[in-house]
This record gives sequence, C-alpha cells and structure tokens, in this order.
Amino acid sequence: MHDVIEVENLSKSFQSRGKQVEALRGLHMRVKEGEIFGLLGPNGAGKTTTLRILTTLLSPDEGRILVAGFNVVRESHRVRAAIGFISQKGGTDSLSSGRENLLLQARLYGLSYGAARKRVAELIDTLDLAPFIDRLAITYSGGQRRKLDLALGLVHKPGLLFLDEPTPGLDPQSRAALWEEVRSLHAAGTTIVLTTHYLDEADHLCSRLAIVNAGVVVAEGSPAQLKQQIVGDVVTLGLSSAARQAEHLLRPHVRELRLISEAEAEKLQVYVENGEERLPALLQLLNSAGIAVHTISLSRPSLDDVFLRQTGFSFKDAEKQTPLWEGNHEAIL
Repeated sequence: MHDVIEVENLSKSFQSRGKQVEALRGLHMRVKEGEIFGLLGPNGAGKTTTLRILTTLLSPDEGRILVAGFNVVRESHRVRAAIGFISQKGGTDSLSSGRENLLLQARLYGLSYGAARKRVAELIDTLDLAPFIDRLAITYSGGQRRKLDLALGLVHKPGLLFLDEPTPGLDPQSRAALWEEVRSLHAAGTTIVLTTHYLDEADHLCSRLAIVNAGVVVAEGSPAQLKQQIVGDVVTLGLSSAARQAEHLLRPHVRELRLISEAEAEKLQVYVENGEERLPALLQLLNSAGIAVHTISLSRPSLDDVFLRQTGFSFKDAEKQTPLWEGNHEAIL
C-alpha cells in the first residue's frame, strides 16, 4: 500500500514565556493507506502540534509534509478537502441539535440540500445517533457528543480521518463504544491517524504507531513489533527502602534493570529471559541482604517498557513533566 502521509524533518518552534521552545525537532514518519496509525506520547510531547500541521491548522518551520499526496503548505485547500479532522474539543454548536450540526457541516462542504439530508441519514444509521440526534447538543453526554464529533468529521466521506485525543473524559463504556466505531470505520476502508497518551488505547486500536517524546519519534512499528524489541519478561519489585542497594546487588545477575522512583515507594524493573524461573533466585539474593520486597509482579513487556527503554524514564514520570508551553497549550498544542 502507498503512503498517504509523508513527513520528513518536521520542525516547529514557539515563543513561550519569553523563551524559544522547540515543540518538534526534525520529526519523521510515514502512514500507509488503510492503517490505524497512532501518535503515542505524554502530554507536551508534540503529538497535537504534529496533527495540527498535518491538517493545515499550523504552518511548519521546516520540513517536507505530504498528506493525501498534497503539500500541506502549498496545497492546503486540497488537503482540507481530502481529510476529516476531529479536535480534542470537537466542533459542535451546543445550542443546535445534532441533526442541525450535521446538515450545516454537509452544506459547508458543498453538498446540495438533498444530498446533505441523505448523507446525514446515513451517518445517523451508521453511528446509531437516532436516540439523541434531534436534541440540543448541550444536553449530550460525553460519549454522545464524541459520536456526533465523529459524524461531523465524516460528512464528506474522507478517506483519511484525524482524531486528536478521542477519548479523554469518557466513561469506560463510552470509550469502548468509540473504539468499536473507529474499528468499523477502519474496516470500511478509512485510514485513521489518532493521537493518544493512553497506552492501552494505542495497544488495542493501532495497527502501527510512532512513540513521540520531546518533539521526535523515538520508536515506530506495530505494538507487537515494538514490544518484541524487549526480549523476555519484566519482573517489578516494590521496595520501601534500600532500593539503590538492591539495584547494585541484582545488576550483575540480570540482562537489564531500571530503578523507578515514585512518591509512595521505589520499584525495580528487572528484565530477564524467563521471569518465572529467575524470580526465586532474585528474591533469595535480596532476602540474604536483608532487603524486604513488598510487591512483586511478573509480566510481558508493555509499551511503557518500550518508552522506558527509549527515553530512560517511564510514561507515568513523563506525564508529570510540565512542558514550557503548557500555559498556552490551547494555542500551541
């Protein structure tokens, strides 16, 4: 399949609090037709900035960016006609009904009144909007509003749909329902690009993804391919004290080890070939040194482990870091 998005050496800087901040630093990525492609990263990593450039809402400082075969700078009008875009906050008029929102969107895309009504009826049926479509949007639940946002992005039948953080604020049931809608759109032939800071969302939804941190892609591939880069099992040991001593004690006996400091405790993540076999020996070493282990978990490598290996810190720790442009993220990110 051919590339529907090509990004080479994408850079973007902003003035924030009197400083020049590099939001994107030579980012590269490609998206193939028919994929659900995810941009996964902590808040402030540059995901939304990237999406806003791909959808022509921001201009790049540098880089070659093609979307649906069109240059986002020189052919922005062609890009906009070829894509659908659903932002974090959506684009509904709260004081109009869902049906009125959809009809207006269809007319803005140039559909005749008859064609607009037909397309709106199709979307109501496809996305199961009928129970609430004629109520004012201000009365919608979070899940209902997000489904209407999805319909608005699909009015003109784009082959390429962008979703910026589609599920924050949704309850688990609404979140699962939206995932199913995304999968259905994908099965019908729509290429989807989404940003997310939810590891499980990227793992369950995306056929391929780019992990973004500090404005660059640090890893790219399918979730399975990325996790396969970390061979073996992950043993996580929760310690209330002597974490540094435990780290020095175990390091010669394992392939890889990382110390993770958290507010309530410290954890050692130990990467071994066969966790079930190696765990008793590791615990014996710690016990002999008088080091108490309070919690133990054994798991296969996750996307968080991939992020940890590529950046040196966990996804959770990265989320705690406040980017310099945080105070102006609505305008920038």
